[in-house]
Amino acid sequence: VHRINDYMDRLEFVEGDVCDPEQVLSACKDVDTIFHLAFINGTDNFYNFPEKVLEIGVKGAIFTLEAAMKSKVSQYVVTSSSEVYQEPTHIPTTEKERIIIPDIHNPRFSYSGGKIITELLTIHYPAKTNLRTVICRPHNFYGPDMGMGHVIPQFAIRMKKLSNNFEKKEIDFPIQGSGEETRAFCYIDDAIDGLLLLALKGENQNIYHLGTEQEKSIIGLAHEIADILGIKINIQKGALLQGGTTRRCPSIEKIKGLGYRPCISFRQGLEKTVHWYVTQSEKTRKT
Repeated sequence: VHRINDYMDRLEFVEGDVCDPEQVLSACKDVDTIFHLAFINGTDNFYNFPEKVLEIGVKGAIFTLEAAMKSKVSQYVVTSSSEVYQEPTHIPTTEKERIIIPDIHNPRFSYSGGKIITELLTIHYPAKTNLRTVICRPHNFYGPDMGMGHVIPQFAIRMKKLSNNFEKKEIDFPIQGSGEETRAFCYIDDAIDGLLLLALKGENQNIYHLGTEQEKSIIGLAHEIADILGIKINIQKGALLQGGTTRRCPSIEKIKGLGYRPCISFRQGLEKTVHWYVTQSEKTRKT
């Protein structure tokens, strides 16, 4: 709630549980558009709490879709994930790429499995109604206050600790994998603009990537964060977690056709995010 305290006088805030159908239905009264983003995120959570990831993912999709239909909501915009591709067959990846769960016993795929189920429900569950649905597949959104289950805040905080609050100007820095793994990061401001655009112009039952086409290696990301923090790092490579994706970068031609243009450069967004985490952790330590 603290993230929206400054805007409370401009919105109606309802605190509830997306797994409670009555609370969801009540919240959807007199609503024109639903943006369904509720899900457990963060790779650590996929491995450690797959049962909760699936519960919130699947129940959340069913209950919000049912509430949308019962409340005569006009449109429903849902965020899926680039994780549904696991290891894409081509880069940049288009929305026509196959989606897959390569190992049903690996708890990591609780997240992508829940997202695949969400997509199936979004397309087919309300298909015979007037509800307009749009699916967004985000690619690595990031920004201040995004939690600790993501690589950028994890790297920034670990560098701060290993350098003894930046007193050491050179440190050894262990990572998972070779560091040659890639992602394409999208700053939160651009992500929000894209979601609003999909609500306005996205075609019914269509799927759109939302992100950037700037592919970054994890080792390059680590060095860039270190540069922002004014330290030097010596990368120590490690094993990649089972099920980890080695390369990911979307084609955003489809959403660009609606007018989407990301405006925040990677360096700009990274500096804002890293500085937020470093100063926030210092405030927490002092209090």
